[in-house]
Amino acid sequence: MTATLTKVAGPPAAGTAAPERRARRRGRIVALLFVLPALLLLGALVLYPVLFSVGRSFFDASGTRFVGGDNYTEMFRDPATLKAVRNTTVWVVVAPALLTGLGLILAVLVEKVRWATAFKLLLFMPMAVSFLAAGIIFRLAYDEDPDKGVLNAAVVGVHDAFQGTSSYPTARARDGQGLTAGGGGSYRTTATVSPGDTVALGLVGVAPKDLEGAAPAHAAAARTAGPDELRGVVYLDFSPGGGGEQGAVDRRESGLPAMKVEAVREGRTVASTTTASDGSFRFPDLEAGSYTVTLPGSNFAPPYEGISWLGPTLVTPAVIGAYLWIWTGFAMVLIGAGLATLPRDTLEAARMDGANEWQVFRRITVPLLAPVLTVVFVTLVINVMKVFDLVYIIAPGPVQEDATVLATQMWLVSFGGGNDQGLGSALGVLLLLLVVPAMVFNVRRFKGSQR
Repeated sequence: MTATLTKVAGPPAAGTAAPERRARRRGRIVALLFVLPALLLLGALVLYPVLFSVGRSFFDASGTRFVGGDNYTEMFRDPATLKAVRNTTVWVVVAPALLTGLGLILAVLVEKVRWATAFKLLLFMPMAVSFLAAGIIFRLAYDEDPDKGVLNAAVVGVHDAFQGTSSYPTARARDGQGLTAGGGGSYRTTATVSPGDTVALGLVGVAPKDLEGAAPAHAAAARTAGPDELRGVVYLDFSPGGGGEQGAVDRRESGLPAMKVEAVREGRTVASTTTASDGSFRFPDLEAGSYTVTLPGSNFAPPYEGISWLGPTLVTPAVIGAYLWIWTGFAMVLIGAGLATLPRDTLEAARMDGANEWQVFRRITVPLLAPVLTVVFVTLVINVMKVFDLVYIIAPGPVQEDATVLATQMWLVSFGGGNDQGLGSALGVLLLLLVVPAMVFNVRRFKGSQR
């Protein structure tokens, strides 16, 4: 009989285990020393402010009296805070969706552009502009004065090209001189006239720039009308340098050209014409009877001033437009990077099977890019929840409350005149609670992609 002896390995000797433990402990200490500065910064700049804000939210404005959850209750009773929540919701729903969609479309189209790199650089350049500078740029671009705001200058130019402008927006009739105000800003003769008559319609308040190309009206006023026509002159009842007689056409007084004039009978316009350079007009071949000469309100309508971009109605969309200008390049570049990793053989196989470009885009490109689009969308959601600079700079003071979001409302309540840091801290906690789920989702997506 042969016995087989097996040598069983026992625990390591005490003399070798102790050095290993010391080496592991020393490695942990070294790692901790390297991480310690970052941990101290993280605690001082992130953890401490968060904990302090949470604690401060349970105290009153002075910070001396504990009020429990009163600040949170007041937060949802305050109309300004509710408006900030509503505007933040608009931002979260609209801005990330638009940016993701624009970024996707541009990323796909850029692939087919010869100068793709230059185009990407051009769209990405606004990211290099600070939010302060971008806010100032768009505050000027949105200015309501067409002479300052480029957007309103373009809108006014297009409007005037199709609708035209009034000839004399500042003109008005002189009281007691044969003209009386009618409906819609028009003027009409006080007394009726008949064919064969000549009328002189004097106006005042005409701006010098509106008299370019005008000729003296005295000769036109001296002409007599034929038996079946009605003549007249529209003139500026003001002599340069003073003098002259009110209601009479003096030699130095100018006619008002391009003025629309109508002959009205029994409430119906029977003839219409436009004055010549000396302000003269005539209605030939009129039937016998009584007429009223009318200067329509379109002659005196105020000039079109454009759109009130920064008014209460459009201020939030206007600020979102500035945000899109800054961040579209960011979304395009990230989605373009994801697009570059797509398997080209899958796209080519779909094209060979007869799919057109729209079908390839909708059924293959978008589903394959879904993880990238999700990350971009969630990242932008986090970003828009914290938007502050653009809203504070672009929105004028009178409409600041109409454009406010949670970040600006938190600042206004705490430091911008409210001086209630208890309520401001509660708003900060609310903003943190809204941002954290999106951040957690994004972190999980990044970890999943790494696996």
